[in-house]
Amino acid sequence: MPKFSPLKNTLIWLVVLAGFVFALPNLFSREQLAAWPEWLPHRQVPLGLDLQGGSHIMLKVSRDDVVAERLEATIDAIGKALRDADIAYMGLSGSGQAIQFRLRDPSRTAAAREALHALTAPVDGAGLIRNPVQELVSVANDTGDTIRLHLTDEGLDLRVSAAVTQSIEVVRRRVGEVVAVEPTIQRRGGDRLIVQVPGLDDPQRLKDLLSQRGNVTFQWLDPSMPPQEAVDTRPPATSEVLYSLDDPPVPYLVEKRAVVSAADFVEPQPGFDRATGEPIVNAKLTPGAFERIGPLLQTESKRQFAIVLDGQVVSTPALADAIRDGTVMISGNLSEEGTNDLAALLRAGPLPVSLTVIEERTVGPEVGTDAIANGRNAGMIAALAVAACMIAFYGFFGLVAVVAVIVNLVLIIAVLSLLGATLTLPGIAGIILTIGVAVDSNVLIYERLREEARSSSEPLRRALDNGFSRVLRSIIDANLTMLIAGVILLYLGSGAIRGFAVTLAIGSVTTILTAHSLTRRLIRGWFRRRRPKRLPRGIRTGFFGQADIRFMAIRNPVFILMAALSLASLVLLTSLGLNLGADFKGGSIIELRAKAGAADVADIRARLDELNLGEVQVQELGSGRDVLVRIPSQEAGDNAEQTAIGLVRAELEDRYAFRRVEVVGPAVSGELTRAGTLALAAAMLAVLLYVWLRFSWRFAVGAIVATLHDLLLTLGFLVVVGVEFNLASIAALLTIVCYSLNDTMVIYDRIRENLVRYRKMSLSVLIDTSINQTLSRTVLTALTTTLALVALHLFGGSGLIESFSATLLFGVLVGTLSSIYIAGPVLILFNRRNEHFHNGESPTDRSAAPESTTTGTA
Repeated sequence: MPKFSPLKNTLIWLVVLAGFVFALPNLFSREQLAAWPEWLPHRQVPLGLDLQGGSHIMLKVSRDDVVAERLEATIDAIGKALRDADIAYMGLSGSGQAIQFRLRDPSRTAAAREALHALTAPVDGAGLIRNPVQELVSVANDTGDTIRLHLTDEGLDLRVSAAVTQSIEVVRRRVGEVVAVEPTIQRRGGDRLIVQVPGLDDPQRLKDLLSQRGNVTFQWLDPSMPPQEAVDTRPPATSEVLYSLDDPPVPYLVEKRAVVSAADFVEPQPGFDRATGEPIVNAKLTPGAFERIGPLLQTESKRQFAIVLDGQVVSTPALADAIRDGTVMISGNLSEEGTNDLAALLRAGPLPVSLTVIEERTVGPEVGTDAIANGRNAGMIAALAVAACMIAFYGFFGLVAVVAVIVNLVLIIAVLSLLGATLTLPGIAGIILTIGVAVDSNVLIYERLREEARSSSEPLRRALDNGFSRVLRSIIDANLTMLIAGVILLYLGSGAIRGFAVTLAIGSVTTILTAHSLTRRLIRGWFRRRRPKRLPRGIRTGFFGQADIRFMAIRNPVFILMAALSLASLVLLTSLGLNLGADFKGGSIIELRAKAGAADVADIRARLDELNLGEVQVQELGSGRDVLVRIPSQEAGDNAEQTAIGLVRAELEDRYAFRRVEVVGPAVSGELTRAGTLALAAAMLAVLLYVWLRFSWRFAVGAIVATLHDLLLTLGFLVVVGVEFNLASIAALLTIVCYSLNDTMVIYDRIRENLVRYRKMSLSVLIDTSINQTLSRTVLTALTTTLALVALHLFGGSGLIESFSATLLFGVLVGTLSSIYIAGPVLILFNRRNEHFHNGESPTDRSAAPESTTTGTA
């Protein structure tokens, strides 16, 4: 074997050493790492909420609220601007995004436009929206004495984006009121926030705090007319009708102007009224607010005012009863928990706009602990099974492959640690799958080495060198398709798809390094020490080398059968459809565990039926204590989903612990459907484009047909068995696509090579020869991958992982068959004569090997 560059050798071993160093902190606790020297790495792989427990909550800014507030504020600003300019007007009103008014003197139109110039002038919105300059208000029409204005969509987008930015710190403070951990808060798009709080097993209080705007004001009661008369007729222009929190609500006529607002409160704390024992919130007034209120305490001490929380009246005390010595006492039939929440809202400050919970995924800490244990057990069993299989077939070379796979896994952990990429449950599934798929490259190498050593008359050293050189292209092709798919899935996907894509993409890169570069150096070390004349006797795949199976002899009936199955799958898919999960059709999934004894499914179903939440499904999960509840989408907006969860929690929390909660609103489910479909389609197109450019259009057509066949059969399998189709299913489908393409390209690589070596051979015989030459790799890769997936299915311990692994098991079987009986016959169908291929060869390819008419295996 050739002497490697010292620099290249050093770099490879340094990468391996760095991988172990950066992965090492994951074996220790945070307390142990704190005692390490500063110069040693301390970063660990951050665990997703599904592994450590916690809540993932997506909040959306209510655009309707922004429109309503901007409409009212703009109307007030227009009225003030016209009054300041001494321009008489009437009929100033608005609806939706439109505002209109009439001038008493039509000749003042130009003056009115000039007075409103400050409102209609463009503003700088750089950094918040796409265009740096936007109009907040535009003049729609000003014919005659009527002037119409319009709140622009661009201006509203600016307001929504600014509201999201301003909400981040308020949300962070409110999370701090519930749990003493640092949350992860991210913007998503122009109108959403994602809040992730580890260690939070009951998010209900946090959701209650986040869904309230927290705007507390003191507003004078208006005694000019009875409240009911104001409801029946029309309130004064400076007042409005607000309702109490009572059931039924009581109307109050209050002045619009606030005497005290939330910004005037300092150090709010829950407490009790000394006289009545009633729970209250005590807060001090800022010096400025006290100076403003002080004179009123002398002149208006007996006057009543309304304590208003987010537009609802909490209580109506007299001014002197609520404010004493600069301290405000907020009361009003509040429970002790209610005063705690109100104090927390005041301490965190009000939100600039209302936020709505549109997605929630909560996992209890116990579930996360179980997931880690199950993933570790499944990984160990999968690794031992694959290692035993490789050593049984390859002996010492199999041991080298095991070392390469271990280093591969260490490098994946190290990269995750360095990047701070979150490891999720689907990510663990991706790592376990990597155990099975990564050995494919080692199998390719060993089979090529065995073939070169058997067919070549050159010394073993030269045969080993040729084998490694010629197999590199197949390894790169196979892993680049995985990398392309992983990157696109990471960019376009979300949730479980992104978690799976992270390990898929990282694993494809580390596999190229370990399977080829590291394995080559280990084999070289063995050769230099032993100076053997032949390969080790432990390689037991020689019986594959004698195979001469005529696969293409029965290609027509098999192709027709598989085409019929694909057509049947398409019919099932269009007629029955997939069992879509909450990710794609909205709704809620709740995993319950009985606090004592076994779960009573019938009782749960009966109690939930009384809540009128639609067709609720209740099924047992594993042990008799665990139950899975599925609640359909409420079809009444995102708030309806949270209302349904609240009703279920109130009904069942006395007897059951809520281990896992997933709530997906209709808006999010539609977006997940589009994003998942787009990610899958884009990844397939990118991979197939690579095949087209790397081979030729005929090979790409064969790959496309084989891939579509695998997808259709897998979707048909999901329809027949009724497995829930969710985001993890999208990740499984893409994995099947990559596995199938991987299989197909290995065979295509050998076909392309043999087209040069055997230019006069019949195409069907040449394809049979190529399949037989790669048969050992096909069988062993399918076997090791199946072993890993069976371990994942049996010991993964999660319904999500079980359905995921079952889908992959079926896909591996289908993908292995299609690479032979779909990809091969399509080449024959599109290439009746070999010269079609030869015309597309480069001179380099034609001289790569001598012409031969041999029909046996090479």
